[in-house]
Amino acid sequence: MHMKKLLVIAAVFGLAACAQPQEECNLPENVMITGTNPIISNQFAADPTARVFNGKLYVFPSHDIPSVITHHDGSAWFSMADYHVFSSEDLTTWTDHGVIVTQEDVPWGRPDAYSMWAPDCVEKDGKYYFYFPNASKTGGFAVGVAIADNPEGPYEILPEPIKGINGIDPCVLQASDGNAYIFWGNGRCAKLKDNMIELAEDNPKQVMKWGDREFEMVGVSCLQGLPSRQAEGPFAFEYNGNYYLTYPYVRENTEVIGYAMSKNPMGPYEYKGIIMAEHENGCWTNHHSIVNYKGQWYFFYHHNAYSPHFDKNRSAQIEKLYFNEDGTIQEIKPTKRGVGPVKASHKVQIDRYSTINGADIDYLDTTDYFKGWKTIFDNAGDAVCFNELDFGKKAPKKVTFRYMAGPGAVVEVKAGDAVCEFELPDAREWAEVSFDMPAKVKGLQDLSVKLVNDSNAEIDWVTFR
Repeated sequence: MHMKKLLVIAAVFGLAACAQPQEECNLPENVMITGTNPIISNQFAADPTARVFNGKLYVFPSHDIPSVITHHDGSAWFSMADYHVFSSEDLTTWTDHGVIVTQEDVPWGRPDAYSMWAPDCVEKDGKYYFYFPNASKTGGFAVGVAIADNPEGPYEILPEPIKGINGIDPCVLQASDGNAYIFWGNGRCAKLKDNMIELAEDNPKQVMKWGDREFEMVGVSCLQGLPSRQAEGPFAFEYNGNYYLTYPYVRENTEVIGYAMSKNPMGPYEYKGIIMAEHENGCWTNHHSIVNYKGQWYFFYHHNAYSPHFDKNRSAQIEKLYFNEDGTIQEIKPTKRGVGPVKASHKVQIDRYSTINGADIDYLDTTDYFKGWKTIFDNAGDAVCFNELDFGKKAPKKVTFRYMAGPGAVVEVKAGDAVCEFELPDAREWAEVSFDMPAKVKGLQDLSVKLVNDSNAEIDWVTFR
């Protein structure tokens, strides 16, 4: 198809106070638009458990904060004091519904343990059951339950934890056999009563020894005989007649996400392989969940994107998940682009690229990583591509950049079959500049931005309106 190329030199229309639609400029403080990874940009959000309630996707993560406790070796350690819940209908616009459970309000828990790790939430008969771990006042860890009439809360915390569970990271599977099963710790599983807050009496029991101590364990160990070094954070789900037990474990020095399959919720499970390998930057942990939303399977996980020098502060991310014909799961590689549909009228964070050629990515502000990233173009030909950008049914008239640039920097913007070039005015500090958009671009298109000449530029975002 014929490529239309126009050169627009210094068609400056002034600085834009807000280049976004009015609704985006006036977003409430608890609403964020991302559509890329990480998905939550107002706080750290680790161990993301995703659930679908009432046609909306909810994420129940743990909430990392800057470390206030230390590990036994004296190093800074994971610190979590409460839980928030987030929701989205499009995987791009996320609402933070605020705190639903905090450690000070747990009657049986230590109010200063900062150990509120990976949670879960399920619905039954119009009630929402939020399962969470915490350090117990009597020692060790336990799993508690809070109940609400709505996914957003308010939640009422039950006065006692679930008897028979000594561990962390609960996950509840509501199986097609009519029963609910709770998984925790390193893959232990037990059946729940119909009331969803007690273990069933017919669970198997096992006598275990720990040093000189002997104690009874309820349920079964589903990871028995499987790769499970330092395994934790089990997440179980059912699909197409198979039960899947997915879990993080340490393969070498950091965690991978592996999985096993069975025809029975309580196993035995057969190990099948890796869903996600170790994070390339050495982030030690990776916890996850898997959910089907509007016909597409998604894999939620975490990474220390907003905390590059301290991997105990993690952030939630999403990728699409696919099955093979035999029911096994295809391995997933983390991306910056993520999965959310992004409108061209939003601030398009091209640093969350789909592909990159020569350009570099760096943080905007190393004193506040939540401000995000920038794309650095230092040589002619440096480029990034941002896939699946929605220009809508009406072609935008203007394009706006937030940028810094040296003298004479010309960038090429390609969207679909339209190719336009813009010369960015010399700017040594962050500025915004708008140009007429000479080409008509509509619908879903891949966007590429490239430095054309031998100059330099840094771009925070680009938007079309």
